[in-house]
Amino acid sequence: MAANTITQAIYEQVLKRNPGEVEFHQAVKEVLDCLGPVLEKHPEYVEAKILERLVEPERQLIFRVPWQDDKGNIHVNRGFRIEFNSALGPYKGGIRFHPTVYLGIIKFLGFEQVLKNSLTGLTMGGGKGGADFDPKGKTDAEVMRFCQSFMNELFRHIGPDTDIPAGDIGVGGREIGFMFGQYKRLCNEFTGVFTGKGLEWGGLLVRNEATGYGLVYIMDEALKASGKSTESMTVSISGAGNVAIYATEKVQQLGGKVVTLSDSNGFIYDPDGVNLDTVKQIKEVERKRIKEYVSIHKNAKYTEGCHGIWDVKCDIALPCATQNELDEATAKTLARNGCIAVGEGANMPCTPEAVGVFHENKVLFIPGKAANAGGVAVSGLEMAQNSQRISWTFEKTDAELKNIMVTIYKNTSQAAEVYGYPGNFVAGANIAGFIKVANAMLAQGLV
Repeated sequence: MAANTITQAIYEQVLKRNPGEVEFHQAVKEVLDCLGPVLEKHPEYVEAKILERLVEPERQLIFRVPWQDDKGNIHVNRGFRIEFNSALGPYKGGIRFHPTVYLGIIKFLGFEQVLKNSLTGLTMGGGKGGADFDPKGKTDAEVMRFCQSFMNELFRHIGPDTDIPAGDIGVGGREIGFMFGQYKRLCNEFTGVFTGKGLEWGGLLVRNEATGYGLVYIMDEALKASGKSTESMTVSISGAGNVAIYATEKVQQLGGKVVTLSDSNGFIYDPDGVNLDTVKQIKEVERKRIKEYVSIHKNAKYTEGCHGIWDVKCDIALPCATQNELDEATAKTLARNGCIAVGEGANMPCTPEAVGVFHENKVLFIPGKAANAGGVAVSGLEMAQNSQRISWTFEKTDAELKNIMVTIYKNTSQAAEVYGYPGNFVAGANIAGFIKVANAMLAQGLV
């Protein structure tokens, strides 16, 4: 049977088994579309039904999360944990608290995490979790009660050698602290069961910076391969969370100029270059909206709504906000305006149609499973630090992060070349990540 026929049959089975989970469908299709040449070269993957097993999570957990607000009102949310694949190590992936969370999003994120973690070269499987809970506007006491209730169920399914969660959208140091504290209380043990912990109790320096720094490290390495660099480039970045802030910081350190940032309400454009100290004060200290920036920097402009951010002329675009924020029309605008490179700081922020536009116009495009792997890479380093009961310096961790991102670029580029997709980092990342997982699954038998 032809490889394309095999992958199409698997995709149709995914659609049938997972109705309505459009994000998961999109993620699976992107991977399957790249793997035809791999299956032709490795018929053993077909015989062992590796792909059929890969798209089916090893374990799916859905549970009720009841909690009480400060006024005594009872609320009920839904919690999730998808333990997707453990061929390379214990499940590893973040927890997301956001009203949009449902099974399909968690499965999409967990599936992406399997290949992303594979690319880091560290011994980590893939998983993801979350709840349809919105921490915005909640008091610390309310967030604590929710996290404790969430952990009352999740604790029995995780552990330092089983499943190690981290943060994601809506889950930062506060939430991780509350969940870790409840886990410690229930299990009567202090272990490295979470990453993203506070520095005083097992956390790792560079964790906040990791995804943003890693994004810029791999982009700079890819640019160098074509005789360019980040220096003197004009960069548009969406988002204003950790990834966007620290991508901005690293771009500026390398001599580039970031001119945009955004939040869910709108975006700022500063032709003089974004003042990062102001942004950190607004977003990390005061926890206000990005529009406050223009009251301090008079040359900057604020625009309601986020879609227009990609109309701003730039050399490099780094979407760091959310999935499918950059569509075909905006991709065409970027290409028309002379954008030479796009790197995904968020998970799947570019639609398949947008990616097609970038490839057609020879725009360097690095997908999220490679470009934003810095966060989970440093999570893996935190796991190693916890196992050794030591603390690493910022410089040591940053150097390890850069080395991992450079290696991801080289492996992704090489896989694309070997399997007939030169310069296509989507195919290269999917193939490089998949082969490592597939070989581990073969070696471990039918499990």
